[in-house]
Amino acid sequence: MTTRCGFVALVGAPNAGKSTLLNRIAGAKLSIVSPKAQTTRFRTLGIVMHEEAQVILVDLPGIFKPRRRLDRAMVNAAWSGSQDADMTLLLVDAKSGLRDDVREIIGKLAEAKSKVWLVLNKIDLLSPDALLPLTKEISELITVEHVFMLSARKGNGVDDLMGRLSQALPEGPYLYPEDDLTDLPDRLLAAELVREQIFMQTHEEIPYQATVETESFKDRPDGSVRIEVTIYVSRPGHKAILIGEGGNKIKSIGARARVELQDLLERQCHLFLNVKERAGWDEEKARLRAIGLED
Repeated sequence: MTTRCGFVALVGAPNAGKSTLLNRIAGAKLSIVSPKAQTTRFRTLGIVMHEEAQVILVDLPGIFKPRRRLDRAMVNAAWSGSQDADMTLLLVDAKSGLRDDVREIIGKLAEAKSKVWLVLNKIDLLSPDALLPLTKEISELITVEHVFMLSARKGNGVDDLMGRLSQALPEGPYLYPEDDLTDLPDRLLAAELVREQIFMQTHEEIPYQATVETESFKDRPDGSVRIEVTIYVSRPGHKAILIGEGGNKIKSIGARARVELQDLLERQCHLFLNVKERAGWDEEKARLRAIGLED
């Protein structure tokens, strides 16, 4: 029996649907998702068995113009993840089309001469007549081996993509146990699910000015786990909004994150949240390392 194994990088602009596609293929929430751009901050692996292949999907931060040390670290993680992969899936939001940021990403991929497959996502949101002209326009900018048109949200076209990927990966032994879903530690998954709820339940700049760290992750004799998480924010006003009147907002964030976490870990979770003001956390190397980034 011939086995195949390889890394597949998901590259694209913010909100192209990379995390949604990863979660759809894995059948579990491995990467947090929100309607807001720049939700993903670091590399997330999704380890998927398909036929006789182990497909290691690498969900990367969206590529955008960085302003802060945090932004630079996110973009660096995206490009280094792409360079290290066996192949790259260029995800393009078909509804948004060939925006300037997408053109810039395509230009850099073309320079790197990466092995690229084009994935037009969100095809359920526009007329099929618009897909062929968009494909032609992108193909004139970069050589792509294959083109896939799918909806990561609905699952249309995803099985075809996985079938082709499993056949195209290099022959070799599996790099992870067959029942692994990701390489992320549980404490980092806990922090990410809390951060997802901050994105979902707060607005404007607050989600981008907050970071989340798991301070304690302790197993209890009854099989449950006690998790203590700290949310760092840049300004006193942000702390007040996150806590909410009478603590209502932070209770809501914790309650929804706890439900997601219990589903993922398949055991009872006792989740405790604390909010601290820490101006300039997004320029601190220690804070970036805590969330899996290097500047």
